[in-house]
Amino acid sequence: MPLNIVSLVSVGRHPQSGRARRAEQDSRAVELGLKLADTALTVLHVGNPDDPVLRQYAGMGLPSLTVLKQEDSVDTVPVLQRFLEQKNIDIVLTGVRAESGESSGMVPYLLAHALGWPVVARVADIVAVKDGKAEVLLALPRGQRRAVSIQLPFIASMDHAAEAARQSAFAVGLRATVESVESVGEVDQIRVDWQESVAKTRPKRLKTVKAKTAAERFKAATAKPEGGTGKVMKNETPKEKARAIFDLLLEEKVIR
Repeated sequence: MPLNIVSLVSVGRHPQSGRARRAEQDSRAVELGLKLADTALTVLHVGNPDDPVLRQYAGMGLPSLTVLKQEDSVDTVPVLQRFLEQKNIDIVLTGVRAESGESSGMVPYLLAHALGWPVVARVADIVAVKDGKAEVLLALPRGQRRAVSIQLPFIASMDHAAEAARQSAFAVGLRATVESVESVGEVDQIRVDWQESVAKTRPKRLKTVKAKTAAERFKAATAKPEGGTGKVMKNETPKEKARAIFDLLLEEKVIR
């Protein structure tokens, strides 16, 4: 019996240009889904069915995509929950977090809680699925992997260590069918009052310790400070002390 796999996709954002694109982790989820289910894979998006970014996912060789038509203000978790409960789903693949919007990384966990399914985070690969269980490789630091066995159905969030997505073909994406499904949504009341602003550059750290092991980090944290060009100010006025601190911050380019 073929696997019933769903890959959740979102509209990504390029980190430099800010232009809309297919999300890096979501596209890896689609790549893994194609490996497991081939063209029987269901690619699901909640939002605007006319968004041109969806064609970038379709260009990976998908004959169709399913879009649950909703406004941006709608909470996606209840919408996805109702749709998935109506289907006999084995595995749901998604990215760790979105590249736009809230980008909290909570959707896989909230959706798994609503469905009563387990969630597996930072997946590098799903090696095999047999007898209702999946053999999953988890990505660990320094290129290490951990093999785990998990019962179907479950939700898996993809790590950057997963296989990179194939190139998207423009003509293939245009030929794909985008199926728009009307669904009942619930406005995210918490998000309505939020105000979004451009992120500011983080201040430069005065001292950066490059340590690879726990022992090196402990040694750096407990080491005595080395002598430098600083001076001890005891009898100066508060104004002079403040000026010295301000000049140091300027010199270290913490402020401009």
